[in-house]
Amino acid sequence: MAHETFSDRLRAAMAERGLKQADLVHIAEARGEKLGKSQVSQYVSGKVVPRANVARLLASVLGVDEGWLVTGQGARAAARPETAHEPVRSASGKGSPTMREFKKSSKLDNVLYDVRGPVADEAARLEDEGLRILKLNIGNPAPFGFRAPDEVVFDMRQQLTECEGYSDSRGLFSARKAIMQYAQLKRLPNVSMDGIYTGNGVSELIQLCMNVLLNTGDEILIPAPDYPLWTACATLAGGTPVHYLCDEQADWTPDIADIESKVTSNTKAIVIINPNNPTGAVYPREVLEQIVGIARRHQLMIFSDEIYDRLCMDGEKHISIAALAPDLPCVTFSGLSKSHMVAGYRVGWMILSGNKRCMRDFIYGVNMLSNMRLCSNVPAQSIVQTALGGYQSVERYVEPGGRIYEQRNYVYEALNEIDGITAVKPKAAFYIFPKIDVKKFNITDDEQFALDLLHEKHILITRGGGFNWPEPDHFRIVYLPRMGVLREAMEDLADFFAHYRQG
Repeated sequence: MAHETFSDRLRAAMAERGLKQADLVHIAEARGEKLGKSQVSQYVSGKVVPRANVARLLASVLGVDEGWLVTGQGARAAARPETAHEPVRSASGKGSPTMREFKKSSKLDNVLYDVRGPVADEAARLEDEGLRILKLNIGNPAPFGFRAPDEVVFDMRQQLTECEGYSDSRGLFSARKAIMQYAQLKRLPNVSMDGIYTGNGVSELIQLCMNVLLNTGDEILIPAPDYPLWTACATLAGGTPVHYLCDEQADWTPDIADIESKVTSNTKAIVIINPNNPTGAVYPREVLEQIVGIARRHQLMIFSDEIYDRLCMDGEKHISIAALAPDLPCVTFSGLSKSHMVAGYRVGWMILSGNKRCMRDFIYGVNMLSNMRLCSNVPAQSIVQTALGGYQSVERYVEPGGRIYEQRNYVYEALNEIDGITAVKPKAAFYIFPKIDVKKFNITDDEQFALDLLHEKHILITRGGGFNWPEPDHFRIVYLPRMGVLREAMEDLADFFAHYRQG
């Protein structure tokens, strides 16, 4: 039928052969091909159309003509399909038992990382078809013309021949010394060289810490919205993420009463992301002091993600929470990816401070896992001293007249001019987290909203649910593109919302 969609034809072919979604996955795996359960679900529901190579695989598994499956044109039948119960033939033609199925670990069942997820996969498929997609989904400065400082690139080149071997598992002495001095400027208490670890980005160190700290059933407080890696790593480590709310009406600062209400006897630690991704909030001293008070009363460890601490605007001064908690065990994370526009170099670090006596066994575990991965990227470590000690070129980006500052202002104003959209002005980083009037647009599924925007305007954003926000009423925009591109994007977004209704 002319009005049939890909999903209609896919479901019809599955029904004809009595196959379920799981059967498609099993048959593909038996043939040495990869087909994820979530992928198949997206194709069957009609939310996403597969790329050409996946459509070819589905047609082969179902025994239908690829052209018919993709476009509805041509003959429907093709070669006889394999079923989930048939043996797979070897190259010699002799039969052999079907290879056992290797499934992903059940630890991944509740893991989410939508910054690169189904909507991003659909964007990649559209790009494969030749469409130009504006990617406002990930804070990657390089594609938008932000370059590493010349001095940093020069120093790495000069030192490459000295970086061919492993370093100490914690990192190069010069890098850790520079990080320690930076920590001292931030007034972190009780910092020493042996409490500083470099990593392949902050991401590696977050995962390391969650694996060291959390036992099955341990709870850890994480903000909502969050940077989803925190929730994912806590889940993979066997812990239970408990999300406390940040208050949009209070410039997205943490809701202290909500934090207090969610502490239980199983709570082991609290995470703060300051400056915050995805909201761009910078937490004031009084809020940080209240969080410290909760951690002190309930004897919690504090993890503070501060990767954007050098990207504050409007005169905001970043305060490290560890500076306010000399009696508590604290781990502070930062790096060069954002402040020096070198996301691909993968250079991050963590600093253990405060009360180290009560985390001696935790430190033993950190050392164990650090040793197991041998060391972080040594050429990247070699630039830390230059980057932290020299001229901070990022400052010109975040002052009035600077690219990030002016682009932030423009996007904030443009979003608030759209009927049905409101946004709190970010004070740091590259992101804004606008709110959608879901009643006006009848939005019940933020992933479907993101897909609809992608298909109509070729703009890729990340839905609010991708940051563990509980309602389908937010999305994140990265405002790194140059002003001309942002103007076009905001005009397209305004046009989209002028007529969009979900369902």
